[in-house]
Amino acid sequence: MAEKVGFISTRFAGNDGVSLESAKWAEVLWDFQHISYWFGGKLDRHSDVSMCVPEAFFGHPENLWINERIWGKRRRSPLVSRRILEVAAYLKSSLYEFCRKFSLSFLVIENALTIPMHVPFGLAITEFLHETAIPSIVHHHDFYWERDRFSVNGISDYLDMSFPPQLQEMQHAVINQSAREQLAWRKGVPATLVPNVLNFEDPPAPPDSYCADVREQIGLDEDDVMILQPTRVIPRKGIEHAIELVEQLGDPRYKLVISHEAGDEGMEYADTVRELANKADVDLRIISTRIGEFRHFNSKGQKVYTLWDLYQHADLVTYPSLYEGFGNAFLEAIYYRVPMVVNRYSIFTRDIEPKGFEVIVMNGIVTQKIVEAARRVLENEEYRNKMVDHNYRLAERFYSYRVLHNKLKNLISDVTGV
Repeated sequence: MAEKVGFISTRFAGNDGVSLESAKWAEVLWDFQHISYWFGGKLDRHSDVSMCVPEAFFGHPENLWINERIWGKRRRSPLVSRRILEVAAYLKSSLYEFCRKFSLSFLVIENALTIPMHVPFGLAITEFLHETAIPSIVHHHDFYWERDRFSVNGISDYLDMSFPPQLQEMQHAVINQSAREQLAWRKGVPATLVPNVLNFEDPPAPPDSYCADVREQIGLDEDDVMILQPTRVIPRKGIEHAIELVEQLGDPRYKLVISHEAGDEGMEYADTVRELANKADVDLRIISTRIGEFRHFNSKGQKVYTLWDLYQHADLVTYPSLYEGFGNAFLEAIYYRVPMVVNRYSIFTRDIEPKGFEVIVMNGIVTQKIVEAARRVLENEEYRNKMVDHNYRLAERFYSYRVLHNKLKNLISDVTGV
């Protein structure tokens, strides 16, 4: 039976994990003939199937004012409490309007009841669900207890109430095993493990004419080797290890290309990365101005490419992250059949590595063994092809849309009783 599904979050726009994974969920829900609708403070979904309420965005000035007064504090003022509840009341009324407008059957809450970037919105969703008893699946990406910046706060009552809440008509989904265990221990809530996925049943098309000149456009020569760091420039990505690897490879043809800038976490680490690369005599290219969410031409008449265009031309991916909730770049590199150097961050070690993927694994340091393994992958085409083909087959088994289809089928049955 076809259902109308409402996706709710602070933002569905861009290439962040929540926006990307929710789009995949909606695509797979269409297999069941379920139609998806979208509610958020920032949206790139079509207006015919969405409702944008700017106050729901975590970057809205009202929410930023509240955040400045609740994090890093042990108490909050009556004024802050009043403002939180006023914003929550407005957002709750908007949720009622959203559900009436599209006659929704059940909801998927994407991370808005998980990480408290927008506390009033979390309260609004919780109260709305209590009042309506509408069935919901709460998709958790990263919990507040996984982030140091939320450890000192003046809203422990709100965190207990809404991040996440416990409701009979609610099913919980998490993206890694550790999150499932922590949720059970801290909240007494069972959850289904639903890993991030890609459509491995449908391999990527060969590079087309638009992206044929990517390497030339970012300044690489024909015989240069592109070592791609497909992340933002933030400390937990461990980019200093990628620089060290390229330095120890010791070949001027090897160029380190970083796809994204620092974003909203400051430029200090980005400046440090550039300084490290300069001292190591590593040719570093941060090409964020040439990478966008979709292909287009910028104001200078230059092509702007997508991250997927970069993967099509990369020779090696570096992924030396210190922490990831899951690791979308890992799946993306496998999908585009690019070999990888991966640091053994905790979720990789526990959830991904036991599956048997063939990647170059490092334990926090770049050893000579790692360097030689990377050199072999780059210089031995037959060995490289066997590695990436093996990884693709494994990912198709464990991280494909078919896996997500089966997980969602069970969750929907549990939450709707159908």
